[in-house]
Amino acid sequence: MKQTNHQFYDFLDFDTNATESCEESRIWIAGQPIDINSYGLGVSLTIPFHCQKMSNDFEADDSIPPKNYEIYLRAYGEHVLRVYSNFEGMVNMDSQMLQFHEDIEEIGLFYEIQEHQWTVVDIHGVTRAIIDLADCAIDYWSDLLPPPQKSFKAVFYPDGKKGITLSSHDHFFPSRIDAMPLAFISKNGNPSSATFSIESGADEKFVGTGERFAKLDLSGRTLQLKNQDGQGVNNKRTYKNVPFYLSSRLYGLFLHTSAYCKFSLADFSTRSVQIMAEKPEIDMFLIGGDSPEQILNGYKKITGYPQKPPLWSYGIWMSKMTYFSEQEVMEVCEKLRDQQFPCDVIHLDTGWFETDWLCEWKFNATRFPNPKKFIDNLNRQGFRLSLWQMPYISEKAIQYQEASENQFIAEAKPKSDTSSSNFSNLDYAGTIDFTFPKAVLWYKNLLKELFDLGVSAIKTDFGEEIHLDAQYHGMPAKLLNNMYALLYQKAAFEITKDATGNGIIWARAGWAGCQRYPIHWGGDAAASWEGMAGSLKGGLHIGLSGFGFWSHDVPGFHGVPDFMNSIIPDDLYVRWTQFGVFTSHIRYHGTSKREPYAYPNIAHIIKKWWRLRYALIPYIIEAGEACENSGFPVLRALLLHHPEDPMCWHIDDQYYFGSSFLVAPIMSAHDTRDIYFPEGQWVNFFTGEMLQGGTWIKKYKAALQDMPVWIKEGTSIPLYLEEVSCTDDMDFIKVQSFKIDHKFQGIWKLMGL
Repeated sequence: MKQTNHQFYDFLDFDTNATESCEESRIWIAGQPIDINSYGLGVSLTIPFHCQKMSNDFEADDSIPPKNYEIYLRAYGEHVLRVYSNFEGMVNMDSQMLQFHEDIEEIGLFYEIQEHQWTVVDIHGVTRAIIDLADCAIDYWSDLLPPPQKSFKAVFYPDGKKGITLSSHDHFFPSRIDAMPLAFISKNGNPSSATFSIESGADEKFVGTGERFAKLDLSGRTLQLKNQDGQGVNNKRTYKNVPFYLSSRLYGLFLHTSAYCKFSLADFSTRSVQIMAEKPEIDMFLIGGDSPEQILNGYKKITGYPQKPPLWSYGIWMSKMTYFSEQEVMEVCEKLRDQQFPCDVIHLDTGWFETDWLCEWKFNATRFPNPKKFIDNLNRQGFRLSLWQMPYISEKAIQYQEASENQFIAEAKPKSDTSSSNFSNLDYAGTIDFTFPKAVLWYKNLLKELFDLGVSAIKTDFGEEIHLDAQYHGMPAKLLNNMYALLYQKAAFEITKDATGNGIIWARAGWAGCQRYPIHWGGDAAASWEGMAGSLKGGLHIGLSGFGFWSHDVPGFHGVPDFMNSIIPDDLYVRWTQFGVFTSHIRYHGTSKREPYAYPNIAHIIKKWWRLRYALIPYIIEAGEACENSGFPVLRALLLHHPEDPMCWHIDDQYYFGSSFLVAPIMSAHDTRDIYFPEGQWVNFFTGEMLQGGTWIKKYKAALQDMPVWIKEGTSIPLYLEEVSCTDDMDFIKVQSFKIDHKFQGIWKLMGL
């Protein structure tokens, strides 16, 4: 990354000394508004944008007349303010990212004109915005430097309480700007991208933005929001970007766009949040609230709540990459049942096709000679079947000719080699075009044939990247790239629910709105302590980005250093299992053996933890139900319950599981870790030990069979203590509620283990 003396140009990737082919790019900065009017239920501002000279210092180019654009303000209830402008002149404020809850209703805005400001109020008389028209106060004594340009100065009040201020004067001197309130870039005379900035405080913290494999507080980071194959969970790439952040000042910002964008969270300038979108449009929702949960709830009321997963999905999912035959699957199932490992789902990854990785939505006729009989047999034993597939089609696929002739796929140009997958969509001829209704129906019919055989779930793998050199029916490829996951997962979820009655998928990619279609998992983590830690960081951030249900591959997806063949250490398998038990969904998956009986030295420990998982299912169901009507995810960052505690905005290796459990996974081979206990009285879930919170415990030691898990004193926990082989065996009349107090002696004793 380049770093010059012109930081704002660095943020915009704008070069004033560009070659001749790029010299048509210009920056246009918002000036002081010149008019205010009513627009439907909202208010519009007319703002002149001034073209800047092509120099390292910002200076208006007076030879080019300013261009006037409208900025629209709209209020959705008492906690959301929308600020919108399109520099191409189009007004289209809808997309599939938005799914307004019935509680969200636009309310009227009005304006009052005073001498030096315009005040925007809602129908209740609450101030929702102040447009400052006053000149800055000066005590003139020098003309060494020119005065600042007239600027767009505004404070927005999404909930009528907290002011969110545009960063209007973030500079060293007026022509050396670090951030600007609102601007756009034109190329060859046409607007091409837009940017805005918001003031940030010196101690302000930021979380969210998707499944970020990073420290919890993102202040001081610049993030590119462009979906990519993450290739692990320990780098800047990520499968799930979400253009939403939550501030410790207790407001949220959702940028309603599918364009590639960049969020600088007090990084290029510590005084500002800077946002740039590669589209000449700004559509931001500012969300207020008195707690992080209220703000996340406001975000979900705009983009949608997760739907309810089926009961069986909370059980154990068993998989690896991959089972290749009916015989192999039945042997796994037989061993799990014979050795009393409870399990609900068997997942077939790439090996159920005629050719491994050649996705054709058809069972291999030799290795799976009678799929319906095979699946019926699984179901009778209490196993559901999940199947892997992807949204890319090879020229060798039996559906290719039909898909190509009917434009169900957007084809790469020129077509790439389709001889093997190599984990890359670029090895395929084209991407299914989910912007084309006929292609959506065609895809749904492919899945319907599988559901008719008795399949229970589809793994909607990939979807982070598409063929960018192809033509899609509904939108340009670069605008589709990020939103592709939403369209892909929506189609799969809908046909699954229609065909089976259960709404569920197993998805990797994500964008705003994808939380409506659970379950999402964390991608291809390394089977290492670092992979486990990175997975948890991603889970915390995605939970702070509107997603309620989330999982990860236990005990990591790929080996290190040998991707396919490295041995998984016993202690890592146990510790990751413990983490998985205290996650909304738990699936074993990876490049080598993952079945617990393949690890004889620790199989007895794993069996106890799997029994515990099933005992916890009544509690997990309650935690899941909270996702469907609140801002809470199942796996919660501590700040969601303790926003007033600055420490909780930094801790990324502990979490709440639901509202009652404080979970601190062991993520090293040393069986020890430091644990932070927020205020309150806490009870150890495994020993009954009690302690007072508001403190750290250093080097807390937990034997391999145990895990640092604590519960708030006085909490009642619903548990299912009878041993089962799968959720089909559960009779919820037998659920018992246990109060966690000084009489509690630990869960193992309660379960007789």
